[in-house]
This record gives sequence, structure tokens and C-alpha cells, in this order.
Amino acid sequence: MSSAPVPQPEQAVTRLLLEWKNGSKEALDLLVPLVYEELRRLADRYLRDERSAMTLQPTAIVHEAYLRLVAQRLQDWESRAHFFGVAAHLMRQILVDHARRNKSAKRGGGAEKIPLQEALDGTPASPSTSIEQLDDALTALAAFDERKAKVIELRYFGGFDLEEVAQALGISSATVVREQRTAVAWLHREVAARKVGA
Repeated sequence: MSSAPVPQPEQAVTRLLLEWKNGSKEALDLLVPLVYEELRRLADRYLRDERSAMTLQPTAIVHEAYLRLVAQRLQDWESRAHFFGVAAHLMRQILVDHARRNKSAKRGGGAEKIPLQEALDGTPASPSTSIEQLDDALTALAAFDERKAKVIELRYFGGFDLEEVAQALGISSATVVREQRTAVAWLHREVAARKVGA
């Protein structure tokens, strides 16, 4: 007597996203516990070694991202990767909004600093750049080459590995590596130029 195969978490998330898209409130209720820990892990990763960790907690980021995700009722969810890509973009917006609020609240400003190379590929570098500067540079990159900006967003803000980025964007892993390498170089130049011009 064989039983039906148990769906993998990735498949379950995709199925529930499709049901949610089709209006099922129950699907959303089942989806939240499946994605919550992954979203919290991503948020925790963003705040690790950041000054903002003193004033912004992973749970707060996840809750804000969840509220923004739920507000997007008509989102055409394609897959788990698409969902987490959108979540990564929302978390990026939340972090930038938080940094800008903190900067405007302090005299003399000063957003939290992220070593740019470390933010992009895990390698320490100097000088540091603020999350606002990184966001501005990513926005400029997206205007020039949206796919390269999406690669960086998914890798850093989404925590995707090479295979997940390749799957989400419908490209090969080798292309992801090339796009990331080019994007990192472009972002370094853009941030440096903005610092000189500031």
C-alpha cells in the first residue's frame, strides 16, 4: 500500500502561493509558517554586524515585509524563488527606509555602514559604504541593466545561492557568476564616484 508522496517544502510553498493567488485565505494561513523562518533568517543575516541591529530586529523586518507582501494581493506568484525574490526586494526597501529615518533623526546624519565588497560577495573591503549608498547604486544599476541589479539583490538581500538565482532569473549559473562579477565592479565604481562627487 503506497501513500502519496510528501511534497517538498519548495513545492509546498509554490503550491500554496498559487492557491493564495487564486484567493484562498487558508493557503495564506498555511504559507506563513513555511516561509516565516526563512524570512527571519534572511533578516537576521542583514542585521548581523550592523549598527541598525541595535534599533531594528529581524522580527520587525519580517513582520513589516509580511504586511507588505500580504498587501500585494494581485501578485502573480510564479514560484518559491519568485516569492523570496519579492521578499528580498521588500526587505531591502525596509532597511533603506530605516537607515534614512535614522539619518534624518540624528544631527549630522550618518547611516549604518556596510563594507561594500562584503555585502556583495562576502569579502571584506574598505572603505565602507552606507546601505543608502548601496541602494542608490543598485537603483542606478537597475536603470542601466536590470538583470545585473536583480542578481545582486537576490544574492545579498535574498540570500539566494548561485543555483537559486539562476533558476529565479532563467539563466545559467555561469551567467550568474559573470553578471555578479560585472555588477560588483560597476557598483564599486558607482559608489566611489558618488563619494567623490559628494
